[in-house]
Amino acid sequence: MGNTLGLAPTGALPRRSPRREEPLPNPGSFDELHRLCKDVFPAQMEGVKLVVNKVLSSHFQVAHTVHMSALGLPGYHLHAAYAGDWHLSPTEVFPTVVGDLDSSGSLNAQVLLLLAERLRAKAVFQTQQSKFLTWQFDGEYRGDDYTATLTLGNPDLIGESVIMVAHFLQSLTHRLVLGGELVYHRRPGEEGAILTLAGKYSAVHWVATLNVGSGGAHASYYHRANEQVQVGVELEANTRLQDTTFSFGYHLTLPQANMVFRGEGHWGNSGRHGGPEGSPLLLRCLSPSPVNHLICVLPPGLVDSNWCVGAVLEKKMPPLPVTLALGAFLNHWRNRSHCGFSVTVG
Repeated sequence: MGNTLGLAPTGALPRRSPRREEPLPNPGSFDELHRLCKDVFPAQMEGVKLVVNKVLSSHFQVAHTVHMSALGLPGYHLHAAYAGDWHLSPTEVFPTVVGDLDSSGSLNAQVLLLLAERLRAKAVFQTQQSKFLTWQFDGEYRGDDYTATLTLGNPDLIGESVIMVAHFLQSLTHRLVLGGELVYHRRPGEEGAILTLAGKYSAVHWVATLNVGSGGAHASYYHRANEQVQVGVELEANTRLQDTTFSFGYHLTLPQANMVFRGEGHWGNSGRHGGPEGSPLLLRCLSPSPVNHLICVLPPGLVDSNWCVGAVLEKKMPPLPVTLALGAFLNHWRNRSHCGFSVTVG
């Protein structure tokens, strides 16, 4: 007598469910490839600025800005923004109309429209007093894992001149994005095109981006160490101008008001600190107030290969809707420095 080996019917065997892979994300816009690194660096500040923001309704808000500087005449800007009812994401609202009018009558305006679920349009206008300087029209289509954009700048059918820019980005994996940019310009007696290839790799805590083309290269690296510290490194090379710039920036957020911050830059080939003049940049933020819920944010400091250092200190003062900002920038190579102070209400 022997054991009998029987085969089970095919239908009785357990079946493995096919592994469902998550769809690739949309890569976003081409203009936002270096955005994380760019946001680390400080904006230039010079003179004294007062900004008053006022929310008139859930759709409309205005801002008044008064700027006084030793380099020019005092200026006033009226900024107005309208946001519609279509909230595509927490940061994307359609339609959106933004305008900025200064005391000389110059206008910068921008209109964002959502023509379909995946199709967006943008129009940008810029005037200098009564003369048009720039008019630009963008069309962007966002697929499931790719983005295609076409831009027309200053189209002139009579003068036979136009600037056309085409962008395309494709998500190859959840971390890797590849794409390119084609810039075509035409005017009487001149015509040309520039092709640029782009790539972006996103990890959990860092993002590396590279643009390479016949006009030069642009590389950036962004790293988020923790909730308080962010750093960015940027390299830009222009083959036409024969110019290369290397920059390092940091963004430090201090959640407690009682703190001391020191930022210092070291560079130069002489072995001394502070470049040719031997003067390092030293900034301190002291807040002896015992109130612990005050927030002080020190975003941007920067050091670049042009012997420039700079930092901006921002201080929020709750419960008042007031933000104070102090910035200082020093160019060792040209022996120039400037500083700025601003107050934002609302």
